Amino acid sequence: MSEMRAAGATPLDPDEAEGLIPTHVTTREELNRLEQENIVKALQWLSTSRPRSILDEAFIRKLHRQMFGGVWKWAGKFRTSDKNIGVPKAHIGVELHKLCEDTKTQIEHKSYPPDEIAWRFHHRLVSIHPFPNGNGRHARLVTDLLLERLLHRSPFTWWRHEWRARRGSQDGLSGCPARCG
Repeated sequence: MSEMRAAGATPLDPDEAEGLIPTHVTTREELNRLEQENIVKALQWLSTSRPRSILDEAFIRKLHRQMFGGVWKWAGKFRTSDKNIGVPKAHIGVELHKLCEDTKTQIEHKSYPPDEIAWRFHHRLVSIHPFPNGNGRHARLVTDLLLERLLHRSPFTWWRHEWRARRGSQDGLSGCPARCG
């Protein structure tokens, strides 16, 4: 008979825990909570940070480091192995540079409506899959910054769903940044 576990109580296997900074984390629930706390800190950092450019490799890496640096040793570093998703590891830097330059051109020439520029950017960033983990959350946040700071639009509403899903039914949007409201 298989053992039933409470949601989030799934133990981390050794491969999943490789590169984990806090040594006390043993379950997926603990990991989710720590990552969420780190993302809240990144959002606080963003509220006072005014980067020169959102659309460049240095900022994209720095944001990932801000989001996950208290949890993972590899935060902000490109993945070093090929996966079944994403471009080959050797192409990450080149593809990311092309994405940023293409997006700058789309904005400058108003090639698409602003929301479509944002969706295209998000899709390509997730498709590149530059980091070992956290690519979806990172891409959503960078896309929101693109919308707010360069396209002068409201961010998409995906964070509402992200925070509810990661917190389960505990307490709804507690700890969710203002953009989730």
